[in-house]
Amino acid sequence: MIQPHIQCEKVSKMVLLPGDPKRVDKVMSFLDDAKIIANNREFKSAIGKYKGMDITVTSTGIGGASACIAMEELISCGAEYFVRIGSAGAAQENIKIGDLIISMASVREDGASSMYIDKSYPAVANYEILEALKKKAEELKYDYHVGITRSHDSFYIDNEMELMEYWNKKNVLGSDMETATLYAVGALRGVKVGSILNNVVLYNSDVKDGVNEYVNEQDLAQRGEEREIILALEALYEIQKKI
Repeated sequence: MIQPHIQCEKVSKMVLLPGDPKRVDKVMSFLDDAKIIANNREFKSAIGKYKGMDITVTSTGIGGASACIAMEELISCGAEYFVRIGSAGAAQENIKIGDLIISMASVREDGASSMYIDKSYPAVANYEILEALKKKAEELKYDYHVGITRSHDSFYIDNEMELMEYWNKKNVLGSDMETATLYAVGALRGVKVGSILNNVVLYNSDVKDGVNEYVNEQDLAQRGEEREIILALEALYEIQKKI
């Protein structure tokens, strides 16, 4: 049955979840026989092959509410393994633009996962995916960090800086808006979920006025985006070989 929001009927076991629909097109450039199969609201989906492995890519839009809608409907279409390929703002000084953050677990400051279960329920990565991501990041010699992240629901709250300072002291690596929701809902639904975040904002950074610096940061962020795509594909391919 065609799902009401993502407008898909059947997808592969292996799925990449970017937030931005434009990142679906970017992923397609790494695939063979890639084609768009649905495009509705924030949910843009494509299928293709990576080294012979069937792969689906579906954008989730911004935030946990739309991300869990995408995940629920993808599960109904046959998806079993998910890797979020998103972006983050660093919560630690040593994380550079374009560095990858592999989320081991995520602080549940989102609202969507709370609709499913009490906050005491943890939001953690699937161990198999986490290990595959770390192993491949090492092999590819990417700049990466593994640890706890934080998922929240708004960039524009009045005490955002104070909150970032608080989580900095708790050794949280960075913030996004979807990982915690995907981890919690994925665990409840019995599917396997991991998350890679490309850092696009330095912790407590000043706004850079120089054109050269701006262009350089854009290049680094773009390189990080490409690397997270490759890392996710390679990790899922490694898992696919064993199942």
